[in-house]
Amino acid sequence: MAELAAGETEGQKKQTSLKTVVAASAAGTAFEWYDFFVFGSLIQVISRTFFSGLNETAGYVAALALFGAGFLFRPLGALVFGRIGDRAGRKGAFLVTVALMGGATFAIGLLPTYAQVGLLAPALLVLMRIIQGFALGGEYGGAAIYVAEHAPTNARGRSTSWVQTSAALGLFGALVVILVTRLAVGQLFGPEAFDAWGWRIPFLFSAGLLAISIWMRLKLSESPAFAKMKEEGEHSKAPFKESFGEWRNLKIVLLALVAIMFAQGAVWYTAFFYAQTFMERFLKVAPETINALMLSATAASALLYVFFGWLSDKLGRKMVMLFGMTLMLVAYFPGFHMLSQTLNPALAEAEARTPVVVVADPADCTLQFDPVGKAQFVTSCDIAKSTLANAGVSYSNQPGVPGAPAQVRIGNNVIPSADATGQPPEVTKALKASVERRIKQGLAQAGYPETADPARMNLAGAFGVLMIFVVAATALYGPIAACLVELFPTRIRYTALSLPYHIGTGWVGGFVPFTAFAIVAAVGDIYSGLWYPFAFTAISVVTCLFLLPETRGRPLDQ
Repeated sequence: MAELAAGETEGQKKQTSLKTVVAASAAGTAFEWYDFFVFGSLIQVISRTFFSGLNETAGYVAALALFGAGFLFRPLGALVFGRIGDRAGRKGAFLVTVALMGGATFAIGLLPTYAQVGLLAPALLVLMRIIQGFALGGEYGGAAIYVAEHAPTNARGRSTSWVQTSAALGLFGALVVILVTRLAVGQLFGPEAFDAWGWRIPFLFSAGLLAISIWMRLKLSESPAFAKMKEEGEHSKAPFKESFGEWRNLKIVLLALVAIMFAQGAVWYTAFFYAQTFMERFLKVAPETINALMLSATAASALLYVFFGWLSDKLGRKMVMLFGMTLMLVAYFPGFHMLSQTLNPALAEAEARTPVVVVADPADCTLQFDPVGKAQFVTSCDIAKSTLANAGVSYSNQPGVPGAPAQVRIGNNVIPSADATGQPPEVTKALKASVERRIKQGLAQAGYPETADPARMNLAGAFGVLMIFVVAATALYGPIAACLVELFPTRIRYTALSLPYHIGTGWVGGFVPFTAFAIVAAVGDIYSGLWYPFAFTAISVVTCLFLLPETRGRPLDQ
């Protein structure tokens, strides 16, 4: 009996230890995701605050590009902190990352605006985003590996899925803080106060989260797998060379990137970020409604990560992930069309009833894509398309008579554009304003709504569409941590795992909102931007199906 009691005590001690590891790792990661997602959820305000020197479309695209810039530096962070994690230990690496992330986020809340210091404002913002991306590049690999190396083999998917859930918790926390701040500041100081200074509060709030995260992570000890390997002198002395200079390891890195992470980046960031951009920019849905929908979908996603992680322990990682990416591949285009029909049916009806056509000499037109705000868009074609792009209205293109000014056809209503080439700035401004006014009048007469009508919204239907996206994203993302950890040997796990993960999420996923919006602005069809995530997802479906091995149950002490 005494032996049994002792055994129970030891088992309870191990269980408590695993719970502590999971809680501290997931909570710290959630705080870092909060920091990163606050920026992504305030793109519209950021564009007006730090890029007010650009026109509306250029400022918005520049803000989206800056959101992507944070992701651009994630692979660099993955390499730096991966090397630290594989040589010195898992714990120290992701303790540093959370401090860097929290400090950069807090600093964003203190930055001067473009109106105050000009170009210095966006320059400082770029620097903070680079630090955020660099820090997050070292975070995920450390947390996922740390939990996996503590978890029992038959529960590795479920245990590591809590690290995946941290992304939902971080996004949920960011949306809640933004929504509460927007409502409180608006009620106390007026609706303009949030855009003027209230947006800083969610960034400054991160200081408290940073303190909690550091405190929790200081209580952790090194992972048993790494401690054992280091004690035996088996840890890697050159993780870069072993990970990327030896084909047997490099081919696994490439397989993880193409078969898993291409789809992960495309699916997750389309579901949770580009959907927000689409609803706000093209469907003209109020930010409060978007926040409420995304909060509900994100809250529902939290337990789905754990469910699909658990399911991967039973059925295998590959089957569950393949289901998620295939579901999203099928849902991209019909799903976003359904969002239009449920949230702004008047827009969907107007587009079907009275399509917009731009008739112009192709030589008179340029791509409606200006990330640096230098293009003037002064030809008659450019002015017409810029106006429609700003209005979020889809249009088709029809070749016109060479040399003739462009026309915008809204049903039977033909609206001539104007050419401002070579005109002084004040004349150009007046001509653009005149064309914009006449096009907007024509759109209004044809039934194109200026904003989405809340009375006609089918919020339950829109939530249902978002949940299809959420199921796809969580089925793919839930088992990923366990799968990636099981793919790579312990000696180089931190380095080799982190790079493909952050190329996929950082370069493919992080640039989904920016690239998709740029494609829409260039082509004219509000759904055309979906071809970007669709292509990456399709590549992963094929590669995963035929090349990715099943990893469930693999030992981690290899």
